[in-house]
Amino acid sequence: MDKKVTEIVEAFAQPIVEELNLELVDVEYVQEGQDWFLRVFIDSEKGVEIEECGAVSERLSEALDKEDPIPHLYFLDVSSPGAERPLKKEKDFQQAVGKQVAIKTYKPIDGEKMFEGKLLFYDGNTITLLLTIKTRKKEIQIPMDKVANARLAVTF
Repeated sequence: MDKKVTEIVEAFAQPIVEELNLELVDVEYVQEGQDWFLRVFIDSEKGVEIEECGAVSERLSEALDKEDPIPHLYFLDVSSPGAERPLKKEKDFQQAVGKQVAIKTYKPIDGEKMFEGKLLFYDGNTITLLLTIKTRKKEIQIPMDKVANARLAVTF
C-alpha cells in the first residue's frame, strides 16, 4: 500500500467526512491486477446510508480531480467498513472493549499469530483478550507494537 497516497487522501477526505457528520475509518490504496483501487471507509454511530457514501464519493472525487495528487488512474470506492470493521485508532479499540475482535500479530505469541476473543481491556500500550479454547477460557495480553492488524469479529 502506498502510505503517502493514503495520507494525502485522508487529508482531503477528513474535512468532507466531518462536514457530513461522519467518521473517516480508513483509506486503502491497493493494486489488484492492472487496476488501482482507492477505498475510503466511512461510518457513524447510526451506520452509513448509501446516499452518504455517494455524497462523500462525489465531493472527494471533485477535490482529488482538481488537485490530481495520485499518479495512477484508479477506481474510487466509498463504503461502510462493514461488520468486521478494522480497529486502527485508539478510539476504535476503546469502543471495542467488551466485543469480539480478531487480532493478527507480526510474530507468534505462545506459538500463534491469530487470536480471536473478547476484548477485555485496552490501555494504549496493551490489549487484553479473553480467548475461548474448546471449553476453557484464557486471558492473553498483547502489546500494541506486536499487533499487525485488528478488527471486530462477527460470531454466530
